Amino acid sequence: MNTELDSKLLLVLFIICFSDAFAGGSRTMIAQVKNIHYKETSSLLVNVKDFGARADGRTDDSKAFEAAWKEACETTGAVTLLVPHGTYLIGPIKFAGPCKNVSNITVQMKGYLIASTNLSEYRFGAGWVEFGGVEGLTLTGGGTFDGRGAKAWPYNGCPTHFNCKLLPTNVKFVAMKKTIVRRITSVNSKSFHIALVECKNFRGSKIKISAPANSPNTDGIHIERSSSVHVSRSHIGTGDDCISVGQGNSEVTIASITCGPGHGISVGSLGRYPNEGDVRGLVVRDSTMTGTMNGVRIKTWANSPGSSAATNMTFENIIMNNVSNPIIIDQAYCPFTSCPTKPPSRVKLSDIYFKNIRGTSSSAVAVALECSKGIPCQNIYLENVHLDLSSGEKQPTSSCKNVEAKYIGTQVPPPCA
Repeated sequence: MNTELDSKLLLVLFIICFSDAFAGGSRTMIAQVKNIHYKETSSLLVNVKDFGARADGRTDDSKAFEAAWKEACETTGAVTLLVPHGTYLIGPIKFAGPCKNVSNITVQMKGYLIASTNLSEYRFGAGWVEFGGVEGLTLTGGGTFDGRGAKAWPYNGCPTHFNCKLLPTNVKFVAMKKTIVRRITSVNSKSFHIALVECKNFRGSKIKISAPANSPNTDGIHIERSSSVHVSRSHIGTGDDCISVGQGNSEVTIASITCGPGHGISVGSLGRYPNEGDVRGLVVRDSTMTGTMNGVRIKTWANSPGSSAATNMTFENIIMNNVSNPIIIDQAYCPFTSCPTKPPSRVKLSDIYFKNIRGTSSSAVAVALECSKGIPCQNIYLENVHLDLSSGEKQPTSSCKNVEAKYIGTQVPPPCA
């Protein structure tokens, strides 16, 4: 009896051990299958150095970048284009789509890119580094785009000529969809630092932009004919607008921006060209201007060749530190030394809100609302505005033309008579 019992017990133990071993083997097999699956779906890595990039700051690495992009764009699934640490000299380059079989493409830009200073290599108004026609791009990595603009700025005629030729933008995005730009730096662009044209669903954050205060037309981020744009948590100091919102934009949010030096955050200039699109659904909030020429500004040209509108815009929770023109609407915009008398602007401004704007003004007129005589502004609201003079002297004043603004809460300076 004991022998039979011992035999049964051994059989049970054998079955248990065999089952555990089988289960363990099954788990191992499953893990191997999962690992194979992971490898099949993981992101392909394309390194520009594998295509001949020298990263010595002297050799032109443009061809290597173009070849690496071609490889990345023609792959299937997810892909990462890696620009490792190093200094890369490149001329104008275009990363063009569509990348038909790519689900998403990440440009991991860790390097320091320096631009060619030979202006004959560039098309005026184009980008030095240009992305076009790509869906699902992420540009990140902590790298820097150095436009080496100091050698080009003397050739910038835009401060004095209406029909000037725009110098190259550092990084330009054209007809892009679902774009993310995070943790990159742009310095000393020849013209605009970053430009969005006809883009949809753009998210930009932790961007650093830097150029001298006297560098001409070096707008930090310019947005035009784009929709669903969100820019946040970025530091911009440059020689023109920190951010400029041009014509044809909708649903744009600008938040947590530190601006200065520069010309502030501007809508416009609008009304310069025929057939411009309307601007609607803009929010600028939770930002700080320090030592800028303007704070929040809307600017339209007089004698607009066509009619357009800018409506449903909110500027909220903005701190002004020693800012000239903290709040300004200028519908007789003239950036030149003098302009001839022209018919009034045909850009209609309406439903605009300035809320919780506080700090100091370096100019005697802290709130200037100069609207079009032909199409006066409508529904302009100022709520809880408190702007003292930087000098600590008497209160600043307000100036109004062709507008009946509506006031709520604190008003320093006092409303226009």
